[in-house]
Amino acid sequence: MSIDIRLPLTDQTIEKLHAGDHVRLTGVIYTARDAAHKRIIEALDKGESLPFDIRGQVVYYVGPTPARPGRVIGAAGPTTSMRLNPYTPRLLEHGLKGAIGKGGRDRTVREAFKKHKAVYFLAVGGTGALLSKRVKSAEVVAYDDLGTEAVRRLEVEDFPAVVVNDMYGDDLLEQGKARYQQRDRLGSYVPVEENAEGSNGGGS
Repeated sequence: MSIDIRLPLTDQTIEKLHAGDHVRLTGVIYTARDAAHKRIIEALDKGESLPFDIRGQVVYYVGPTPARPGRVIGAAGPTTSMRLNPYTPRLLEHGLKGAIGKGGRDRTVREAFKKHKAVYFLAVGGTGALLSKRVKSAEVVAYDDLGTEAVRRLEVEDFPAVVVNDMYGDDLLEQGKARYQQRDRLGSYVPVEENAEGSNGGGS
């Protein structure tokens, strides 16, 4: 069962989310990839105003393809999140509350999600065409010269994602690795219980 979430994110909503939860996001999210993140950090360094108020917002790591005629947006699948790791803690300090991407985050970023009461969502890679159908409107709000990597304001409805990192420090991907490693050590052996007569389960 998925949890319906109305954006922007609040602390009360984030407190209820746990690694492994399936969610459906409705509201406004902002797109930003490497080049846009670099400019945002440069603006912060200079004390300049950001192109949008990041407090409570969710950033989606995506560079959508051009929209076909009659469509709001092109394919909008997530990019690998690790490239954004150097920028994420700084944005969380300034009020960002969520991020959507593909793949895991490093320890520094996971600790920052915990410290600043924020959350990281996983969108399924390779489903860009399907995810684009959840986008109801798209508007470039900054860095138009970056083309597909410009910052866009997206209105989404029932956008599917999975909580990977919650505010409690849990990590869905790390939990999955631990379970796999345990199974690898133990194998698929399941002890055979003795039957009611006390035999070892062999034939008569």
